[in-house]
Amino acid sequence: MTTNEGKVALVTGASYGLGAMTADYLARDGFDVAVTDLKVEDLSDTIALIEKHGRKAFATALDVRSVDSIDAALAATIEGMGKIDVLINNAGVPLSKPALDVEPEEFDNVQNINVRGCYFMCQRFARHLVDTDRPGNIVNLASTFAVIGVPGVSVYGISKAAVAGITRHLAADWAKYNIRVNAVGPGATETKIRAANFAANPEVREWNLSRIPMGRFGEPEDTAEAVAFLAGNKSEYINGHLLVVDGALTVT
Repeated sequence: MTTNEGKVALVTGASYGLGAMTADYLARDGFDVAVTDLKVEDLSDTIALIEKHGRKAFATALDVRSVDSIDAALAATIEGMGKIDVLINNAGVPLSKPALDVEPEEFDNVQNINVRGCYFMCQRFARHLVDTDRPGNIVNLASTFAVIGVPGVSVYGISKAAVAGITRHLAADWAKYNIRVNAVGPGATETKIRAANFAANPEVREWNLSRIPMGRFGEPEDTAEAVAFLAGNKSEYINGHLLVVDGALTVT
């Protein structure tokens, strides 16, 4: 029996990429896993990843911009899985654009999803835990842009700095309820999309790589392992922490 046997994790934005990999790793570690995205039909591959570990899986639609959608997704998950022990706030959107060119609508969209969505997912989940007198655990996805400034990503970086702030303040607020809140801050990670962009712009790849003391980009697996660690019961005294996964990028 694994140490997380019988626990249920909910992962938002889980149809592909880091969200799907995190769901896979949580199932590997013994969690039953519920997953969300804008369209339920986009989650079939992730459901298969979870079920290959012999774990129970559940999928529901969620738009984190809507509190009504958040409430409905949590209610559906609790009905389908019986409970939720762990929330992974992975849903988010990027924006790469010079600060002088950002339009108000672009700014608002990023903040509504990355900040407001994260906050109210945390709040609604915590209300469920408090109302049922149960402990719980939240892991938010931030970024190294939460702690360092980088040209061209101001709106995204601001949103992830806010996620780090949400993490610290809610951890302090809810520790008395035995609810932990932590965050993971990935550094430069060579996803399929980023690898394609680098192939078209090799000089950009070299500039990014030159800034990382460990001399390599992160892999999605590096971040998923960090999330799985904070989600599990081997991190029970860690609370309010931003765990950067960046090859020492932010210490230079």
